[in-house]
Order: sequence, then structure tokens, then C-alpha cells
Amino acid sequence: MTQTDPSDARFLSQAYATCRAIARREARNFYYAFIALPTPRRNAICAIYAFMRQADDLSDDETISREERRARLNLWLSSWHAASETGRTTDPVFRAVLDATQRFSIPLALLDELVAGTAMDLERGAGDAPDTYATFEDLYRYCYLVASVVGLVCIRIFGYSDPRAEKLAEETGVAFQLTNILRDVAEDAARNRVYLPLDRLAAHSVALDALLHRKAGTPPSASERALLKEIAGRAEQYYRSGRELLPLIDRESRPALRVLVHIYHALLERIHDAGYDVFSRRASVPVSRKLAIASAGIAGMAWARLFP
Repeated sequence: MTQTDPSDARFLSQAYATCRAIARREARNFYYAFIALPTPRRNAICAIYAFMRQADDLSDDETISREERRARLNLWLSSWHAASETGRTTDPVFRAVLDATQRFSIPLALLDELVAGTAMDLERGAGDAPDTYATFEDLYRYCYLVASVVGLVCIRIFGYSDPRAEKLAEETGVAFQLTNILRDVAEDAARNRVYLPLDRLAAHSVALDALLHRKAGTPPSASERALLKEIAGRAEQYYRSGRELLPLIDRESRPALRVLVHIYHALLERIHDAGYDVFSRRASVPVSRKLAIASAGIAGMAWARLFP
């Protein structure tokens, strides 16, 4: 099939529509940024998100064993490799991703790294042992695979020419993922996962069991607040990279990145304003504020088009 084939053109249009629906349903914070992009870039971002969502869903399905999840993820990845090698697929997400990677020169190796990040949770822990990371350097590697790689894909869709953008996109992804980790401490602990580095727990005299086996809704101790504040401080440093990245990407894409950075940073601010109590209530940014940020992004996109 080629893109000039009318049947393939219809399939491609339907494929992108499928990806947009997945993003609209599942993306939460991301989707508010997607709508601030011109249509071709928005379609590509939604395709990458849908691809990432499929991999996440396969690896996170706790109704089946890790071994079965790993087998299903490997089978799905093999199907993707076959599609990328032949250019043929009946999977709408794969079809949209194939078009997006070709249109925006996205290296397929980045998508393999993304899936490798998803699979990390399947490889960690043994039996009843919790999933943990020994040091911040170990955690950074995890953040790189699950979030920075997404950033490296996104800037290719956004458009850039300055090579400095790649390191800044990497660090912006780490900022986003650290924010997610802080927000989800209680939820992750309930799933036998602690992403906060063990050496930082030790430095703040926080016992691993205190996170894994705490009574629901118990507010953080002074030492736990100090630990969470330290991780938030690291995230804050990486958000500076997001601000430095903005002027390096194509002008019409800047509003979307600005929306992303503002929404995620607002989430970090909500965690700070709650005194780092991520146990009593899950932090979130109100929809009204997300819409206000997204509206500013759409206005910025219109301005960029009117005055290039």
C-alpha cells in the first residue's frame, strides 16, 4: 500500500482518528497541550501517545502475572517491528505511528527505548519483593526511558534545529516524571512500588516499610516531608530546562510545550502547597486551570500563525 492509494488514505485518516480518541480519553494533562498544536503535529503526537498507551496497558495489567504481561508485550513489540519493517499493518495505531515517524523523521530506535522503559517495571522485584531504585542515578535512567524518550520524540514533531534541544528535552521529561512519582507515592506503594531512591530514604531516616505499609490517609512525618521536598527540588531544577527549551523549537509548536510545562509545574506547585502530603489526597490540577492554560496555548498558536 502507498499513501496515494485511496483505501490507504481512508485507513490512515481513521487510524489518526483512533489515536486522537485514545489521547482524548486517556492523556489527561497531555491532551491539553495537544490541542494547542497545528493538526499534522497534533495527529503525530496523538499517534505516539496511543502507541505509548498500548505498551503501558500491556505492562500494567495486574490481572495477569508478570510473565504473561512480559510475553504479551513481547508479542505486541514483534508485531510492531514487523509493521515497521514491511510498512504494512492492519493495526490503526501502528499505521498512524508509521506515518508519523516517516513524516517527522523520528528514529524507530526511540520507540524501542520507550517500550524498554515500560518493561522496566516487569523486570524489577522478585516474588513479593518491592520494586525499588537504589540511587537517584538509577531512578534517572528509569525517568529517561519512560519520559525523556517521549520528549525526544516530541521535539522532532515540534521541530528544532539547535542540538542543545535534545538534552533540554531529556531533562524536561525527567521533571515531568519526578512530578508524577511524587503525586503517585501512595498509589505506587499500594502496588508494592517505591520509586523514591533508597539512598535518599536512608539519608532522611525514612523506613521503606513506612511507605509500603502505612495506614491509608496518614499524613507524612517531618522526615518524609523533607524527603519529598528534596525530590521536588530536583524536579524544579529540571523544569528550568523546559523553559530553556521553549525558544529552541519551532515557533508554532511553542504554545503546546508551554502548556505542558505549565500544567506539570502547576501539579508540582499543588504538591508543595499541600505540604508534600501526597498520602491524604492525590494532588491534581483543576480542570478550570488546565483549560485556562490550554486557552492561552491556543491563543499563542493563533498568534504564531498570524505573525510568523
